[in-house]
Amino acid sequence: MADFDKPNFSHIDAEGRPRMVDIGDKKTTQRTAIATGAIRMAPQTLDALTAGALPKGEVLTCAKLAGIQAAKRTAELIPLCHNIALSWVDLDFARAVDGIRITATAKAADATGVEMEALTAVTVAALTIYDMCKAVDKQLVIGEVRLLEKSGGKADFRASDVDR
Repeated sequence: MADFDKPNFSHIDAEGRPRMVDIGDKKTTQRTAIATGAIRMAPQTLDALTAGALPKGEVLTCAKLAGIQAAKRTAELIPLCHNIALSWVDLDFARAVDGIRITATAKAADATGVEMEALTAVTVAALTIYDMCKAVDKQLVIGEVRLLEKSGGKADFRASDVDR
């Protein structure tokens, strides 16, 4: 549960204006984050995707590359994110009953976490799948993007098994 009783948020100054957090005095540690998301589609679209029979080509290979590239560019997309020298990003795709489940892992030795990079990787991978499937399926739905776990900072996090 979020703690909204705190008197200030790290990305808002005393006057209520957005600000970048100063991480200059924070300790560099090995950071890891895992995020997940899904894209739902019609059964025939899912069959064509997994068979490699869609007109735009190898969907999951393209989505994996797009997700990795997006993770590396997160600070360009989200205004208050820090540039992070990622040491590793990977994406996995699993066929589900109603679509594809996407999992991204990001790692870096840094003074700030890599949650946004993992979440960005999942989201852009899902958008890439959407783009490559939209010609054959107009009912695609992207959703359930969330953080599963993070480690290496002040506080580790792991979503409960019920929520995973």
